[in-house]
Amino acid sequence: MAARKSLEAPYRLGVGLVGGLIVAVGIVAIPLPGPGWLIVFAGLFVLATEFLWAERLLEYARRQVQGWTDWLGRQPVVVRVAVAVLTAAFVYGVVVLTLHVTGVPHWVPGWVPLWH
Repeated sequence: MAARKSLEAPYRLGVGLVGGLIVAVGIVAIPLPGPGWLIVFAGLFVLATEFLWAERLLEYARRQVQGWTDWLGRQPVVVRVAVAVLTAAFVYGVVVLTLHVTGVPHWVPGWVPLWH
């Protein structure tokens, strides 16, 4: 890229668009079961290849996740279990709400509790 200055701006624009799209998909996926945050971090990684602000944001996010992980690791087992249960309850609630709003596909078992 250094030899072809005329391609620098379009390349940066392409990286920005692809990285921004990946981040947007990740943000939409955060409340859903699955790797929402991982997708956001992947998008930031793509953006960080060309943009200093994205590199700083990615480093900040990494420090925050590491801080949360360290804090949770220092807590008693009861706190860690409570965090796990609350996380599972939140994910379950999001799944049920999503199925209620979008409709239950035919392959979902009949035991899924949804209100009418």
